[in-house]
Amino acid sequence: MDYTISIKSEACIRCRRCERACPAGIFVWEDGKIQVQKEQFCIRCGHCADICPTKAVTHTLFPESTMHDYALSDLPSPAQVELLLKARRSNRAFTAQPVPQESLSRIIDAAYAAPTAQNTRNIQVVDVTDPQMIERISALTVDTFAHAVKPLENPLLKCLLHKKMAQVYAMIPKLKAMHRKFHEGKGDPVLHRAKAVLFFCAPPKSRFGCADCNLAYQNASLMAESLGVAQFYTGFVLSGMKQDRKKRLPEMLGLKDMEIFAGMALGMPEFRFERYTDREHTAPICL
Repeated sequence: MDYTISIKSEACIRCRRCERACPAGIFVWEDGKIQVQKEQFCIRCGHCADICPTKAVTHTLFPESTMHDYALSDLPSPAQVELLLKARRSNRAFTAQPVPQESLSRIIDAAYAAPTAQNTRNIQVVDVTDPQMIERISALTVDTFAHAVKPLENPLLKCLLHKKMAQVYAMIPKLKAMHRKFHEGKGDPVLHRAKAVLFFCAPPKSRFGCADCNLAYQNASLMAESLGVAQFYTGFVLSGMKQDRKKRLPEMLGLKDMEIFAGMALGMPEFRFERYTDREHTAPICL
């Protein structure tokens, strides 16, 4: 165990906040004071150190230099958050400008600030800004789809599968058009000549890796919107990767022990939306 947790008895005011905040339940009220028990079960979240009003909790993983005070009044108002959520768009119209490194760093930092199951913090962000690599990713995606749909056009298979795979067959003309457009040099229908692509990865056997990576993507997406950086979810790339039995994309990116669960393409927008429309949704189920 590479950490220790202790309570400064002279500073503790017996508010018991650490006891209630700790998800691992290692702070217990006993003999009229807070005690630490089974600290090996700590998940390293820092709740105890951050919630203590008198800094009576000492956790060696969280020295004071890593802790930052803030007031609730410093946070965005509910109306500001609501506007950001409703204004966020998947904008694929990019300029030739690169994404400023400062903006890219803040977007990545936002991703790492996202919660992870049991605070495992085992996601990894892969930042791709090399234009040739971005083009190779698009090429691999369209080629993978072209290879995947070819057997589906066999008349016998089509007769057997068309009804069961109606949505797949409906996509075939679009996938073929994407392949043709890319290889005729008429644009990039996959990544739309993005200037940066972020992939969110986790260990393949991570039980919550997919959820953790998509939470990280959402954080990054909202930060990008606030910074005026256009972005969209790389659904075609991720779908193509699942069709590729050779797993060439992770190999291309040098990912040996990580699996890609989410991705986003970024660039500076040709234009900014100044209007949003209400989006349809089903009524919530209230139990």
